[in-house]
Amino acid sequence: MNGDDLSSLEKCLLQSEALHQYILNTTVLPREHDLLKKLREETKARIPKRALMNVPPEEGQLLSIILKIMNAKRTIEVGVFTGYSLLATALALPKDAKIKAIDISRECYEIGLPFIQEAGVEDKIEFIESDAIPALDKLVEEVKEEDLYDFAFVDAEKSSYWDYHERLLKLVRVGGLICYDNTLWLGTVAHPPQPDVPGFINSVRGWMVGFNEKLAGDPNIELSQLCIGDGLTICRRIA
Repeated sequence: MNGDDLSSLEKCLLQSEALHQYILNTTVLPREHDLLKKLREETKARIPKRALMNVPPEEGQLLSIILKIMNAKRTIEVGVFTGYSLLATALALPKDAKIKAIDISRECYEIGLPFIQEAGVEDKIEFIESDAIPALDKLVEEVKEEDLYDFAFVDAEKSSYWDYHERLLKLVRVGGLICYDNTLWLGTVAHPPQPDVPGFINSVRGWMVGFNEKLAGDPNIELSQLCIGDGLTICRRIA
């Protein structure tokens, strides 16, 4: 497997494939919005080697419920890819909500854009084509205390997660949430680097182990790490 081909990897960390399929078939896929399903299928058809980069539908379902419980209106997405999580977020938010969506690739975003438009939620989204750090720095410079964000979702360059975290603590309000995807990284964080896997898997494993340790010691948040998809860490800003 070469470094950009993710098609042979499995993001779900459940040990039983039968149990995973039961969850999908019983409570996830029957409730998946039709346009989310079409976007997921379009991504797999257009760029099958990287389709795994979209969040899985069960994670999109969880994010949607969290956003609705919070009554979130202002959110940030760091890392968009073709937009599955972005569309799930936009569908969950009220009509007057706004999302800052940051990604380096407009080309990938435009794969999902027709589905976002068909859903009637494009007006909620401001797409920012940029590396994440300069885009976040600009938001930090511009944001006012009364306009801090309710929620942020991060699924971008794993080596920069802590850099994103430092900036998002200045952008998300006290009581708001910051969610980090892939924090269990294919389950590799639980064992030493493996010699029989592509190098990037071990590299990201190292970054995730370090990031998880830093988050665990951060007094500015309380957190919960979930074994859903490839691992999701939910942080609530408390200071």
